[in-house]
Amino acid sequence: MSAEIVVATCAVVIALASLGVAVWQAHTTREHNRRSVRPVLQLHRGTHEGALSGIRLTNAGLGPALVVSTHVTLDGELIGRWDKTCADRVRADLPTHLNAVTFGEGEVLPIGYSEYLLSLPAYDPHLHASIADILSRRLAITIHYESLYGGEGFRVALKPATRRQRNP
Repeated sequence: MSAEIVVATCAVVIALASLGVAVWQAHTTREHNRRSVRPVLQLHRGTHEGALSGIRLTNAGLGPALVVSTHVTLDGELIGRWDKTCADRVRADLPTHLNAVTFGEGEVLPIGYSEYLLSLPAYDPHLHASIADILSRRLAITIHYESLYGGEGFRVALKPATRRQRNP
């Protein structure tokens, strides 16, 4: 084997290795970029005597969340997506009006977003027992969302709390 063939073979091997490293680095960088702007939606339920109470949605991630779809159930029955009509159905038979913030599919929730989807300015456990019942045991909300890259299929769900059973 001549020296030129050995040098040429080594050059080809080095070029292929460099190409492999470049492809791997591009894939790793792309994956890092996707993860570094990942939205993380959270639903919190809370009743606090004398204070603002309700169901709050927050984006605790590092990127905006694109809402793909929402599903709301009341007493186990699907009543629709989280829009004004659905919020009005949830609030329909309550003795006290709940404030509502709604959004549509395709809406983008920015970094740091934090809003009460349903709220009561000053919760009183004696006056608002039916509201506590809806917020804790009767209402379920599921939000499907993605980052701006799309295709991840993220989901956050607030399920009805189950009653705790006492030990005999």
